[in-house]
Amino acid sequence: MTLNDGKFVIKIPASSANLGPGFDSMGVALDLYLELEVEKSDEWKCLSSSADLKDFPQDENHFICQIAIQTAAKYGKVLTPCNISVASDIPLARGLGSSASAIIAGIELADSIGELGLTKEEKLLLATEIEGHPDNVGASLYGGLVIGSYQQGEVNILSLAANTFEMVAVIPQEGLLTKDARSVLPTDFSYSEAIQASSTANLLVAALLSQEWEMAGKMMERDLFHQPYRKQLIPFYNDIESYAKDKGAFGVALSGAGPTVLCFCEIGKGEALVHELEIAFPDMTCKLLNIDYTGSSVCRLNKCI
Repeated sequence: MTLNDGKFVIKIPASSANLGPGFDSMGVALDLYLELEVEKSDEWKCLSSSADLKDFPQDENHFICQIAIQTAAKYGKVLTPCNISVASDIPLARGLGSSASAIIAGIELADSIGELGLTKEEKLLLATEIEGHPDNVGASLYGGLVIGSYQQGEVNILSLAANTFEMVAVIPQEGLLTKDARSVLPTDFSYSEAIQASSTANLLVAALLSQEWEMAGKMMERDLFHQPYRKQLIPFYNDIESYAKDKGAFGVALSGAGPTVLCFCEIGKGEALVHELEIAFPDMTCKLLNIDYTGSSVCRLNKCI
């Protein structure tokens, strides 16, 4: 679709990564969204009515604009400036893929304004090179439950249908920067530890696709890659895990690097779980979330690609 004139909208879903042992390789798209209303202009303006986004630069130095400009430059293009209105219900620095959604938004902006003609595979590689791993960006781009691998400059990903569970996000008021959460991780594993950790991740995927919920929850708990180390930064994690499982969740995991805790339950049980968690943890925000299967979209006049 050519977007030479008029306004258009870029819509990107949030994402949660890892799901326990699927570290840097597994993600799920969520029905929280970053939306950009875009029209060409004489200068770059990037404004937002969202309280969390008002402190960001309002010109071409905005992160999304920088991603767009740099992406276009890779293909020898100079983008026409845009007037962009940004709205988002994705909490920042909470482990819900806010930076990944912004990266995808910038690439979609460059592709649309610069008429780059990028394939999804090309967009994924560009985003993964920036993010360093394909889980969040892959989920935001493709939608669904994604499993990906990034090795030797090549990224491969599959988006799977897994619409048999709901999620409740327990979101604290305080954020946690990914770089801080990564600083507590080990630099290496022994061969035997790597086998154990990877087998746990493999079994999690099989359990989710087979709807073996008890098994899936067990594998989430047995993660060795990141949760044992990051839990020390999130003192309320164990309380939420214990309470949520007592109230019907089949599994609990850190959402990305945290501090959001994601509680997984079967379809139809999410609303009751939200109610229980709101009572038990009144200082936190509890949201019922479903899987987004659309991924990123660019729309004008109700026509989307």
